[in-house]
Amino acid sequence: MLMVDGIPTKEDLDKVFPSEERMLKGPVAIAECFQQIPCNPCTKACVKKAIKVEPDINETPKIDPDVCNGCGACLLRCPGLAIFIVDKSYSETEAIVKLPFEFIPVPKKGQFVEGLARDGEALGWFEVERVVNGGKTNKTNMISLIVPKELALEVRNIRVGGYRDGRE
Repeated sequence: MLMVDGIPTKEDLDKVFPSEERMLKGPVAIAECFQQIPCNPCTKACVKKAIKVEPDINETPKIDPDVCNGCGACLLRCPGLAIFIVDKSYSETEAIVKLPFEFIPVPKKGQFVEGLARDGEALGWFEVERVVNGGKTNKTNMISLIVPKELALEVRNIRVGGYRDGRE
């Protein structure tokens, strides 16, 4: 339960996940932000205006999946590291999951990293497809992982360090 262990329930997640049909069309942001706090950098970052925090700044963000193009600007700006991008159109069997990451060392494209579930459970080793640096003032990086489609809504972090350069 979210307020006890910090892990959202299936019911919490079902409220924020886009439809399967939408996820198969291309990248889309998912805001796993469940607490009402005064925050809205994601709305300012979204040039498509796909994210709303209404009626006031204390509400949780709502993403219009039909407007969102999954660019990741919101992910890079979210101070709570609560926004992820999922692209189930990547291939027949794999998806891209873009994660916020603020640790050192930062993995490199082509390396394999251990993907983790929301509760820290190891889900497997996944290839880093791309790394986007957040810039000098924003220390959040965006790590794009190639994951099996069935894990696209489960992989939400990576284990720091321990990266490897190939499948083992």
